[in-house]
Amino acid sequence: MCELTLPAIQENYYKFDKFYHKRFERTCKKYTAQNFNDISIDENITGFVCGSDTIFCIDEFEGFDDGYFANYDCMKKNSVAYAASFGDSHFEQDDYQKLNERLKNFNAIGLRENQMIPYVASHVDVPVQRVIDPTLLLTSNEYDKIADERLENEKYLLLYARRYNPHMEAYAEKLAAENGWKIVEISLRAKNAEKTNRRMFYEAGVEEFLSLTKYAECVVTNSLHGTIFAVQYSKPLCVFSREQCDTKIKELLALFGLTDHMLVSGAEDKGNLNDINYEVVHSRIAEARKKSLEFLRMELTSCF
Repeated sequence: MCELTLPAIQENYYKFDKFYHKRFERTCKKYTAQNFNDISIDENITGFVCGSDTIFCIDEFEGFDDGYFANYDCMKKNSVAYAASFGDSHFEQDDYQKLNERLKNFNAIGLRENQMIPYVASHVDVPVQRVIDPTLLLTSNEYDKIADERLENEKYLLLYARRYNPHMEAYAEKLAAENGWKIVEISLRAKNAEKTNRRMFYEAGVEEFLSLTKYAECVVTNSLHGTIFAVQYSKPLCVFSREQCDTKIKELLALFGLTDHMLVSGAEDKGNLNDINYEVVHSRIAEARKKSLEFLRMELTSCF
């Protein structure tokens, strides 16, 4: 690993850990597979919300995670899922029987993508609905309360690379050069620090990430949440496809009505970077937010 990336990962972890401790309550004891049921009894935990993100992706977790699939005794029929995602899971025939058993642990299931809803709904006798990512339940005004002040004085393009993509990098560099923008990059690609007119932000925490998105001239990314927050802040946007994330991002862009803003090589760019009617996009989000909040409230009030 490059000498620059390890300290960056450590600092990033520290910032997120500090954020969690500052803003969320935690159990008094650290739970493990062995003590999970006991801690739940000791701390009088009677209901569980599992989510969000790819908690149902058996490829990512090398099997069926007992916590995410509510498979501890204390969780069974005392749990709901919100914005759970299967990602781009590849199920073998033998996996489906175990999946069907695990899904029955829940009293309601909110899924982030449409793709698996017919299957899940046909194998459980509880409410199943598509809901939006929890980061979309809030608006940019609410995120402004925790975002840092502007961190970069010059005009800049924000390049957020969840995975390295040479086509995306070349596209961002060309776009920045054409518009006279600096590039601010969130990634662990340390060698890019040597490039001119570039600022690397390997270690960006939550507050910094929000600020970098808010004040960018445009956003180029292959990240789901990079896409979400660019839209939250109504930014000109280009999204590049990414292996093992395409399903999530494609369905997200469909929700926004922005499927034509997804690129593979950059060569298919239609020059529509600024051609986003955010009044329409935010209207679509508001409707989805309303339905998702109604489902979440139902889960929290009726399912435990």
